[in-house]
Amino acid sequence: MWRSEGAQNDPSDCLKPTPVDLFDDIPLKLPDARLRYEPHFLTPAEARDWLARLLAETPWEQPQVHLHGRYYPVPRLVAWYGDPEASYRYSGLVHQPLPWTPLLAEIRARVEAAVGQRLNGVLLNYYRDGQDSMGWHSDDEPELGRNPLVASLNLGGTRRFDLRRKGASRIEHSLELGHGALLVMSGPTQHYWQHQVAKTRTPCAPRLNLTFRWIR
Repeated sequence: MWRSEGAQNDPSDCLKPTPVDLFDDIPLKLPDARLRYEPHFLTPAEARDWLARLLAETPWEQPQVHLHGRYYPVPRLVAWYGDPEASYRYSGLVHQPLPWTPLLAEIRARVEAAVGQRLNGVLLNYYRDGQDSMGWHSDDEPELGRNPLVASLNLGGTRRFDLRRKGASRIEHSLELGHGALLVMSGPTQHYWQHQVAKTRTPCAPRLNLTFRWIR
């Protein structure tokens, strides 16, 4: 569910299913942002099939980032796929795209039809348990353009997706992303907001997140 709850920093239960009483396409009202949430973008059977196939065929990596003079492994597994020209730089790392697999090409076409825009790259993040996470950030790299569209498809366990204003410390909004759900961020969102997937001590089902975008 979509929540506005002030400074709530304790991660929520990541095993909750997506509520079944939500509409199929929900515009989320947030100042200086444009977000759309489709909790049932995929059927349960589609989501199960795609999750199993992606986990089996993806060559996962765990790159290291350089912080304060030391190298640390990122707390999740990743893979970057895209068109040949779609190299992507983030967190100080340059990712060269793997070629589209038939399955990822099928998923891309489905997402493109939903958002009405071409997408030439996808970042796969695999959260193996509650200790895997994504820190606060905005998807505002220059190669994404001025007002990027990022389409985020969630498979597997439910994890809480937090948002806060840039420059702020308190969580202002949270959304639980469930199995088969699609979240689309566009317009000025990345100019004014940051998002994260926080660590949690609650036992979590593995989660696979695919974020599609257009690299310029």
